[in-house]
This record gives sequence, structure tokens and C-alpha cells, in this order.
Amino acid sequence: MPTRADSSARHIILSGQVQGVVFRPFVYRLAQQHALCGWVRNCMGQVEIHIQGKLQSLHDFQADLLAKKPPLARPVLESSQPVEAEACDDFHILQSQSQGRARISVPTDLYLCDDCLAEMNDPADRRYSYPFINCTQCGPRYTLIRSLPYDRANTSMAEFPLCPACLAEYEEPANRRFHAEPVACPQCGPALAFHAGDVQQEGNEAALKACLQALQQGQIVAVKGIGGYHLMCDAGSDEAVARLRRRKPRPHKPLAVMFPVDSQQPFRHMQSSLRLTEAEEAFLLQAERPILLLTQKPQSRLSKHIAPGLNEVGLMLPYSPLHHLLLNGFGQPLLATSANISGEPVLTDAEEVEKRLQAVADAFLHHNRPIVRPADDPVYRTIAAQPRPVRLGRGCAPMELTLPFALPQPLLALGAQMKNCITLAWDNRAVISPHIGEMDSARSLQVFENTVKDLQKLYAVEARLLVGDAHPAYSSRHWARRQNLPLHTVFHHHAHASAAYFECDTRQHVLAFTWDGVGFGEDGTLWGGEALLGRPGHWQRVASMRPFRLPGGDKAGRQPWRSAAALCWEAGLSCSVVPQGSELLYQAWQKQLNAPQTTSVGRLFDAAAALIGVCSQASFEGQGPMLLEAQCEALTEAVDLPLTQENEVWISDWQPLLALLQDNTCSTSKRATLFHASMAQVIVQQAQRIRDESGVNHVTLCGGVFQNRLLTENAIIRLEKAGFQVTLPAKIPLNDAAISFGQVIEYGLSESS
Repeated sequence: MPTRADSSARHIILSGQVQGVVFRPFVYRLAQQHALCGWVRNCMGQVEIHIQGKLQSLHDFQADLLAKKPPLARPVLESSQPVEAEACDDFHILQSQSQGRARISVPTDLYLCDDCLAEMNDPADRRYSYPFINCTQCGPRYTLIRSLPYDRANTSMAEFPLCPACLAEYEEPANRRFHAEPVACPQCGPALAFHAGDVQQEGNEAALKACLQALQQGQIVAVKGIGGYHLMCDAGSDEAVARLRRRKPRPHKPLAVMFPVDSQQPFRHMQSSLRLTEAEEAFLLQAERPILLLTQKPQSRLSKHIAPGLNEVGLMLPYSPLHHLLLNGFGQPLLATSANISGEPVLTDAEEVEKRLQAVADAFLHHNRPIVRPADDPVYRTIAAQPRPVRLGRGCAPMELTLPFALPQPLLALGAQMKNCITLAWDNRAVISPHIGEMDSARSLQVFENTVKDLQKLYAVEARLLVGDAHPAYSSRHWARRQNLPLHTVFHHHAHASAAYFECDTRQHVLAFTWDGVGFGEDGTLWGGEALLGRPGHWQRVASMRPFRLPGGDKAGRQPWRSAAALCWEAGLSCSVVPQGSELLYQAWQKQLNAPQTTSVGRLFDAAAALIGVCSQASFEGQGPMLLEAQCEALTEAVDLPLTQENEVWISDWQPLLALLQDNTCSTSKRATLFHASMAQVIVQQAQRIRDESGVNHVTLCGGVFQNRLLTENAIIRLEKAGFQVTLPAKIPLNDAAISFGQVIEYGLSESS
């Protein structure tokens, strides 16, 4: 190593994703490679480096620092300044510093890497079959961090002192576990415990064996993972899956499946049941190990109860060592659905799990590594040849995005009532939280409040302003009123449009189709079928659907027959799917009692599902439209709907579809297909009229309706054929999980313009 006399020196600061991604060990080895001395340390979310040696070596080191970074690192070079050389003859990793200006990026949870998987499967290795094996390349991060900097003392692993063998690995620079904060082994780390009635099996081997026996006997087991519990059972057993559905209760909502992985042919176990493209295989193998919705083959070996009435199933690969051990031991796919009460966040505490799920699970597989914060599994669906997020979660959230402006003060965006997640934003940074859920239960509100506090604590940022939805009855609005902070409100569909605008990569005006269930509109009615022209802070409603009144208001979300009745009654027709004894409801509707006006395309899809006969009563949000899409063939012809202009807003009339939807001489699939094609054509017709008036040629699609792949892909094809440039969000979900980030964009660009 060079001495101070013949050395040049630099002080380098990097931010971004540089903690929890083996960055300090990487810097150490890079300094050794270039024969440089100095030190590296974590410092409030940044990595600080003092490096010195020959000038050319310093230049090569800095170039390699970014070019050869670890695969999961995303470093940002904040500064690189020449400094005085120090007296040093080696390179060291110093103790982390918790002072200074924070530039924190919280690491996400990682899957089990191939190196650790090989060790876990090696009978000669001391971590053979150890359910908590990890290294600097893999393992939990976000779900076990109590505070930053990311050091073992600041995680839930602090209560597991390292044994001499693990400590030696942790302190050896050449070792893969050099400064791997969650490192452990069977002698010093967390352990499993199996509970089933009076039966208790403590210890990894005994508990794992008992769990596998329970699964093989067709039992339902609540299994603790990285960010919460899964309910698991044999995915090929109709009896086991049906029993889980009865107990949860979750009669129809699709359930996710976890498949074993073959080391030589990773997807061998799936080939007989699911259709996968090479791109989808690569996507499933990425570090976050998401759930991806895939088409089932006719000869699928999965239970028919996994996704009743649908032709898709959510697939994920095992991502933790415990999952690998369970899947390898079982040898077949396992159902793996979130262990929660329907609509609530995933459960994490063993005592609460046993109490609240005692009527659901036959057994419980716990472990004693505390989960600091919950994280549900992320879900994606391939639309227009690209997997797009349906739900953000473990491995991809917190998601940090760079804003196209700088905020004058930190703010917290509160999101929507459904599919809630929040966004903390300051300077030019925005961090989207993992999925929280529906904000209509006490536990969801508790998790919401915990997430609000936790994000601010982790990132050392205190919000000075709240941004929320304009709907006066949202739970987040009630919460906001109790805070001693100013509140800025954003209309629901403006937030949708602004979130989508962020991915349009333009400063020009765009035409945003915001189609979803319902959201509070500027005129006090429930919007859901709007086209907005402009840019964040400057949206103009330029197109919509013919409005109708929903009998019973919010009840229509779970009772599609109400939407069908609304359309028929609005058109002066009788409705064949209305239950007997609904005369009083009709009278209330005529008097406009509890019958709010809406333009919702989501409710139009509900109505179509009911009138065609695929779903009149829904057990989960979106069931009708999902079943309707599953009935469709390839889209071709469409019914042209009347388009008229009222008060400078183009209005499409759905009434001509009613006769088609109720025509029982036409097959279910034909009617479903024509409905989808007609709604895609509505988008093109409205876009053409608006382009003629405004000259705007850039279209973006957003809102939960566009999770419908058939509708969205057909709309894109028709729009591009008509000469439009089309953008479909790929980073942020199309549904209400986008609302909080859209609130940030809407507020920020309206304030900066």
C-alpha cells in the first residue's frame, strides 16, 4: 500500500441504494484490487469513502465504483473531492456514523441467492437445511430494520449474538458474509417452532418435519415468512383449497401458488400447468420474486378452486430459505395466500395469528426472528407485453422515485380508501410505501398510522404538509383532521392522471383516460369514466360517460346487479337480474334517495357481468369484470356508441349495449367480447374528437379498469392505428395504489407552475 508521501487522496460520498446491498464489502475489495488504502463507512443512508494512492489507481477505482457495482446496488455519486492524504497502510471498514445530513435509501428484502441455496442443500455444510441462511447478497432487509444506519445492532437480529464461526465470517473481508447484518447459523440464529393443538415441536428439523407432515395430510398451516404469515396447503388438492376458502372465508377471490424450483430447470414443475414466455420466466427470477399472473393450461394440475371462473393464476417462486425447504420437501406446488382477515394487512405476530386464525389454520409454523414491519407479496400482470404492478410489496417497496421538481417542504400523501399506500416526499425524492390495504377496518388504520410514523423515522424526514383525497368521508381525511398539519386536497382522478403523467416523459399536455370504480369528482358526483386533458395542476375534464344513479350507493361495489338495474332503469327498461322484493329500492332510486350519480366505467363492467349472467353478487371487488374478461375471445368488431358534446365535454352513451348484453340468443363469450371491444372503441372515438379540438396526440391510460388486459391491449392497438402515441404506466400500479404518488405530482407541479 502507498504511504502518505507518494499518495493522492479523494473523499467520495455516494447515496442511493448503497446499504444492505453488499456495497461496503465491494468497496473494500475494489480498494484492495487497485492497491489503495483508506476507509469506508455508512453515514445516515450514504456511503462515505476516503481513498488514497497513485493518481491513475484512484481514477480507475472511481470508474469501477459505478461500472462494477453489486447487482442490487443503485449508487448515486454525490461528490468526489481531492483531500489531504492520511497516514494509512491498509483499507478499513469503519463503524457506521449516525450523524450528518441524511440521504437515506432503505434497502428492500431480498430473495435467497444461489450460493446460499447451494450451501443449504449441501449435507456437509454447517448451514445444511438452515431456514434462515443468508449472506451479503440475499436475505431480509426492510422487514427487520429498526433504524438506520443498516447495522446488525439496528435490526431485529440484534438479539441473536454471533457465534465464533459466524463472527469470523462476518469480520473476514474475503468472505461472502463480510458485514452481512442478518448472518446466523443453527447455533446462534433464529429457530422454528411448530404448533398444532397440544402438539408442539421446537427446533428447525423437528418443526419442519412436522409442518411437512401436516401439509401432506391435507392440513392448512399458517407459516411465518419474511414480512408476515402465509396460509399454505396442497395447491393440487380440491378438498384442502375448498376447506381453506370456507374457513377464511374467501369464496372466490384468486389465491397465489408457490412452485418448487428445479436447480437445473427452474420451471420444470410449472410447464404442465402454466404458460410462460421467456420474458416472464426472467421476470419471475428477479430479486423481488413477485407474484405474476399467468394463464393456466387446460390440463393444469392445480385445484379448480385456486381461481374459480378465471383462466389465470398468481405464481411465485420460493424466495426465503424456509420456503425452499418446504417446497423441496413437499415436492409439489403449495397454495400461499396472505394470512390476514379479508381486506386487512398481513399478520406478523405469532400470538395474534394463533388467536385470529384459530378457526382457519390447522397448524402454525412460527420462528423467533421478529418482523419489524409487515410486507405483503408484490403482484404483477403482463399487459401490452410488459409485467405491470398490481400491488407493491416485499422486495419492491418502499419504492423510491425521483421527482421532476423540488418540494419546498416535506409532505405526506395519504392515498385512497381502497388499495391504500402512502407516499413520503421531500426535496426531489418520493418514497411509496408497501401495500397497506382497504382503509375500512381498525387494524388497517393502525397499520396506516404505523407506516406514517415509520417512514418518517426511517428516512429522518418530518412531514410539514398533508396531501389527501378530496372525498370528505375517506378514513385518511378523518385521520388528517386530527393532525396539527395543513391539508391540501386533490381530486381522485386528477391524482390518477398525474401519476400516469409522470411516466409519459413529456412536459407537453396529454390526454389521460381515468377509468375506475368511483372517485369524488369536481362537481360533487362520483366520477369513474373521465378523460382529462392537460398536465398536473391543470387538468380539464373533456370526455366522460353518460351518468347514471347507483341504487344503494356503495353497496353496488359488491352487488353488480345494482349497476345493471341502474342502467336499465335509467333507460326506462325492466331489469331481469334484480332480486325479487326490490320494489322499495326502485322507489328510492326514483326519488334519488341513496342513489348517487356516477359515470363509472368500473360499474359499467359490473353491470355487463350481471346482465350477461356471469356475476350478480360479488364476494370481492372486481370479481364481475374479472369473470367477464375470462369469458372473452379475441376482440374484433365493436358497437359504436353515440357521442355527443355537452358543456364542452364529450359524452359516450352506453344505452345501445343494453339490448346486446341481455340477448340470450347470443353466446356469453360473444356478448362479453363485443362489450370489451365497444369500450375500447369509445376511447378511440373520444380521443379523436379531442385531438381535433386540441391537437394533443399523446394518450395515457390509468385507473383500475385498465388492469383488464383485453380492454387495454385492444385500446392501445386501436389508438396506435389511429396515429396516437400511447403510454401505459409500468412503474406504478394502474389502480388506487397510484393515488398517493399522483397526489404528490399533482401538488408539486401545480405549486411549481
